Amino acid sequence: MNDKLLLRTVNVTRYILPLREGGSLPALADADDGFKYVLKFRGAGQREKALIAELLGGEIARELGLKVPELVFANLAPSFGRSEGDEEIQDLLKGSQGLNLALHFLSGAINYDPIAMPIDPILASKIVWLDLFITNVDRTFRNSNMLMWNRELWLIDHGASFLFQHAWINWEKNATGSFPTISNHVLLPSASELEQVNEEFQNILSTEKLQKIVDLLPEEWLLAGGDAEDPTEIRNVYRDFLSLRLSYSDQFTKEAQDARRALI
Repeated sequence: MNDKLLLRTVNVTRYILPLREGGSLPALADADDGFKYVLKFRGAGQREKALIAELLGGEIARELGLKVPELVFANLAPSFGRSEGDEEIQDLLKGSQGLNLALHFLSGAINYDPIAMPIDPILASKIVWLDLFITNVDRTFRNSNMLMWNRELWLIDHGASFLFQHAWINWEKNATGSFPTISNHVLLPSASELEQVNEEFQNILSTEKLQKIVDLLPEEWLLAGGDAEDPTEIRNVYRDFLSLRLSYSDQFTKEAQDARRALI
């Protein structure tokens, strides 16, 4: 029995509109399966490395039982966007031909408001632990990257995770080192059950499960950064980073607990 993880692949059929200002310019788009998606472009910002972080972060969150919109590979044809009038968007589309990443669009979802929408301490602790594990710097009061949809909390935007990939030679230091930006986490004040969550998540994750998630990464994304000529070598670094980071989870859990005590 082959239990390899798979993502669906869709073809983008229509660019609808950009979703926010900024360098990455994600967009709302239609695909040939009849659904709308939030499209993340390989030609934007941190390029393929942002897509790698998005995929790994999202699928690890899903493995841990957290709510994440379905991720799909989104193919952009060479002819796509030729009629786009905005030059910046046209350049982005031209630079993103081929395989991109998209999240299923949650129609009617609203941004999470930590003041008006308190959440369970266990769930808060799970999200804080996830962001510690994947070194996600972008879940703050200014930008929570969470949505309320159907009365449930959904996680989005993990592209600012895995900081080590931007300084490839220091991945071991990043896996074992401190993560002081956790003090800015929007849910840290509510994350009173980190020790319990740490024990639970240590039992869920394994090298085998992490390897299956890492194996989802397309070779063309891995090779685009020029970090190595062998995609297997690059995949092994992501797997080894995650495995090493997991072995240090007791330490980063304590770090978060200390940061929380300083806040409250």
